[in-house]
Amino acid sequence: MIRSDMENSAHPLEEPGVSSRFIDPCILIIFGATGDLTARKVMPAVYNLIREGELPPQFACVGFARRDKTHEQFREEMRTAINAHSRVKPIDESVWATFKEEIFYHKSEFHDDDGYKRLKEFLNELDNKLGTKGNRIFYLSTQPSFFPLICEKLQKFGLIYENHAPGERWSRVIIEKPFGHDLQSAIALQNELSKFLDEKQIYRIDHYLGKETVQNILVFRFANALFESVWNNRYIDHVQITVAEDIGIGTRGAFFEEAGLLRDIVQNHMMQLLSLVAMEPPVSLNASAIHDEKVKVLEAIHPLTHDFEIFSARGQYGPGFIGGEPVLGYRQEKNVNPASSVETFAAIRLSIDNWRWAGVPFYLRAGKRLPKRATEIAITFKDPPDVLFREPGKHQESNVLAIRIQPDEGTSLKINCKVPGPKSPIQPVKMDFRYGSYFGMTPPEAYERLICDCILGDSTLFARQDEVMNSWKLLTPVLDYWAQNKPSDFPNYASGTWGPSAADQLIGRDNRKWRLI
Repeated sequence: MIRSDMENSAHPLEEPGVSSRFIDPCILIIFGATGDLTARKVMPAVYNLIREGELPPQFACVGFARRDKTHEQFREEMRTAINAHSRVKPIDESVWATFKEEIFYHKSEFHDDDGYKRLKEFLNELDNKLGTKGNRIFYLSTQPSFFPLICEKLQKFGLIYENHAPGERWSRVIIEKPFGHDLQSAIALQNELSKFLDEKQIYRIDHYLGKETVQNILVFRFANALFESVWNNRYIDHVQITVAEDIGIGTRGAFFEEAGLLRDIVQNHMMQLLSLVAMEPPVSLNASAIHDEKVKVLEAIHPLTHDFEIFSARGQYGPGFIGGEPVLGYRQEKNVNPASSVETFAAIRLSIDNWRWAGVPFYLRAGKRLPKRATEIAITFKDPPDVLFREPGKHQESNVLAIRIQPDEGTSLKINCKVPGPKSPIQPVKMDFRYGSYFGMTPPEAYERLICDCILGDSTLFARQDEVMNSWKLLTPVLDYWAQNKPSDFPNYASGTWGPSAADQLIGRDNRKWRLI
């Protein structure tokens, strides 16, 4: 049996079915329950966990929001959301018949003391009725400015417990990104939350860490001597991490005007991917050991204090075509300043100052309105001596290992091979592995894994405080420089292209090119 406390919980790399899992009874309370995230991600994830038997019978889900709704109205809205966004469709009526009786709605403003008093009374009633034993997860699907206020009220009314011993009731808080706006604001937010929560009670969610391919990075590296033996600067030429989206900012104009691409994607998602790719083998597979190694990577990245125009590039999409259809430029999007200088594309070159990675550049790029949706880590290996198969005017392709995060989750290895025939030309070929086709099943959604891990008390796939702070420490100087030096060429790439020329120049200075395989 697997305990619910962190040190004894199931590790996220454990294969399904290897051991039985005992998950504590609990109530999940979602703040901001009428928002888009609850409908698209959180409730479909909870439904699928129940459908697959991952949650205990003693479970309930309570939506907390200010709109006036009955339990039945909220249930019907969640049914519609699950039908639309669940990875498994249509909805299973027998599962829904049980699940809907575990869904409730609580109306209150975030600042209203009476609302929290009534919430406490209602949760105690559910404990007595359902046997949920006082265990609580508070999911803060709200604007970050509400995080301290909500946690203050939860503590004031005894809804957050002090550190618990194994077997005692527990309370945990899931916090969505962004965690701060820069280093100073992140420190201030952490200081506020620390008044009400212990670090072990805070689960900073980064949904990229819940993706199967991301979880598989550690297995791929450390369970295969073939790759771990060459995972260093002797064999690897450089690493590229790409997060490309073909969509624009949609309805997020007001948010994006405050955030920008570097804050929205690079500071969290991409830095987490980099730390997993570059980390040293942990001493064990518990959460603290893995977090420790990730932090060492972030601390070893060479500081970005000057030459920002050489080591970073930014862009903003203009009008163009996606899939043959015309689309608006960023400045024409709803709730966007017509003269906005906010970036929708960012590229950055990083160096890790340690023995394993000295001399190996890491190139990160992310953008909106690019030609296709793709998140990929490309490990490019050094070329062998060009003496046996040298051809005038031709250069053999480098070997590339690509880890695809989305879509078509899997791994590809590009190698060189002889084409049949007497002339013996050499061309690159791909060895391809895809989760869906090989295992014959759709990988669980990231939120499914992360919610389940939080209930188990396993923080491995969540961002620890020092990870967040080190990431902000690295990137805040870039943000400050960009804020002080407004671009004069925005928009500088058309929708449907691979970003501004400045990004090509960034990697071209090292005689390299961006790639997706």
